[in-house]
Amino acid sequence: MNPYQWVWQYAKRSRWQIIVALILIVINAAGIVVVPLLGGIIVDRVINQGHTELLIPYLAIMIGVTALRTLIRYCYIILCERVGQNSLFDIRHDLFTKLQSQDYTFFGSVTSGDIMARLTGDTDAIRNFLCWVTYNTMECILWFLTAVVVMATINWQLMLALVILTPFIGILTTRMSKEAHTVFFNIRQSFARLNAMVEENISGNRVIRAFAREKFEVQKFEKLNHDYREKNMASAAVSRRYLPALDFLASLLSVIVLLFGSFLVINHQMTLGALVSFNGFLWMLNQPMRMSGWLINDIQRFSAATIKIRAMLDSQPVIKPTKAVDVPKIKGEVTFEHVDFAFPYAPDVKVLDDINFTVKPGQTLGILGETGSGKSTLMNMIARFYDPTSGKVLVDGRDVRDWPAQELRNQTTIVTQDLFLFSDSIADNINYGNPQAPEQFIRDMADIADANNFINTMPDGYGTVVGERGVGLSGGQKQRISLTRALVKDPRILILDDTTSALDMETEATIQQRLRKVTRDKTVFIIASRTSSLRRADQIIVLRHGRIVEHGTHDELLAQDGYYAETYRRQLGLLKEAKGAEDLGEA
Repeated sequence: MNPYQWVWQYAKRSRWQIIVALILIVINAAGIVVVPLLGGIIVDRVINQGHTELLIPYLAIMIGVTALRTLIRYCYIILCERVGQNSLFDIRHDLFTKLQSQDYTFFGSVTSGDIMARLTGDTDAIRNFLCWVTYNTMECILWFLTAVVVMATINWQLMLALVILTPFIGILTTRMSKEAHTVFFNIRQSFARLNAMVEENISGNRVIRAFAREKFEVQKFEKLNHDYREKNMASAAVSRRYLPALDFLASLLSVIVLLFGSFLVINHQMTLGALVSFNGFLWMLNQPMRMSGWLINDIQRFSAATIKIRAMLDSQPVIKPTKAVDVPKIKGEVTFEHVDFAFPYAPDVKVLDDINFTVKPGQTLGILGETGSGKSTLMNMIARFYDPTSGKVLVDGRDVRDWPAQELRNQTTIVTQDLFLFSDSIADNINYGNPQAPEQFIRDMADIADANNFINTMPDGYGTVVGERGVGLSGGQKQRISLTRALVKDPRILILDDTTSALDMETEATIQQRLRKVTRDKTVFIIASRTSSLRRADQIIVLRHGRIVEHGTHDELLAQDGYYAETYRRQLGLLKEAKGAEDLGEA
């Protein structure tokens, strides 16, 4: 399917507006012939033959036709703009809907800046094509054809002299089109990289300032900005090579008409009025020739934009969403059977290797491990953000691949390490997963997460609007709001991925104690770097290099004297040292 067939799928929804616009464009093109023809008649009959009584009627007709053409042109420009905006609305809707259906694999391979470039710059190129290029192209084609036919009826010899230039113009426009396509595709790629860098810089502005790397970031931006400029200069170079030649050929038409037309008038093979009419139609040949270069540039920009947008729309998630049909409520039993996992971009590197365990409904599983040992990936497989490379992940004895992904996630909640809050009120952030939650229930869950007190001290309490990604809140506050959001959703399976790492140990212990009261009927997974967060779990597994190296309760793992016991003693020693230093300071 070529770009024009693809965009027609969206434009055809406004087919009646398109039909009316086309009819108006044809009427407008037909009306153009009136003024030049009457101009020639005025020269021959009014000026040369002295029929002065015809001047006023002819002028009135010329003024009336010009006014009518202006109104008609205004109408079809508005119609084309409406078609373009309606089509763009649908394209953006489909793009955003597609984004919502994509999985972790997609977002791990495409940058946010690239996505934003497609939703802004690329869609605008399509809007420009539908709203401006289409009617200008139609006008140029109709003007050119109308001029050729009418001018041939006035004097075919003079018309033939002009048509001689047409093959040269065709050769130039064809070459320009081929070169412009590659150039504009490169421009879109460069713009996406520039956009990605700016988006990343804005998101990481605190880190940049913390490390005083502003100059380094400016240098990075300058490199991408320079590349973007060079790509646009390459586009200008294409225009520089071809547009002057096209303008020269268009201007040459006037020279041919004046020289050859004067010769024909002197030799009485053509009247002066006919030459005036012929010259009046000349702009209808001239304008399309001059516009051809610009229109080709915009058409190629449109073609390059559709490539990237269609690639996004055609991309399919590895994990396809399925509709729920009579899905039972999850009880919460989770089983991993010989699960292996490797990311698609590194299939030879196992992130998880032969994982086996079972967690019964109402139990808590603690997970400890070094950074990069696969803890978060393990939990992402329960909510089916990834599918195992081999083996099975079972929920209530049923393979997660047989569960509708949406229903599975509705009953599973992950509080991730990467805390994200929307630029909205605290209340709307908290009830995001359960919009119908009663106010008292929200406050009760906030109290369990030790968030109620600090929220009430904020300017508007639960109505306080937080900045983008929770700007203005401390790490501990964001963690407690995120935990509250998870509890308000009331899931059957609750996964806490280092949820209390930014809290002091006393606050963490308080939250852990309160959590036990509301999670007795839930299956809970706790990923933590502190053994104090895991000691009351029903089971604890220790991951190293993607494998389970230890499995048991807190007391059993201490007895094994392995990695867990070593970590426990080290953290206990640090705690005692800190306590001793505190006592010494008080003394």
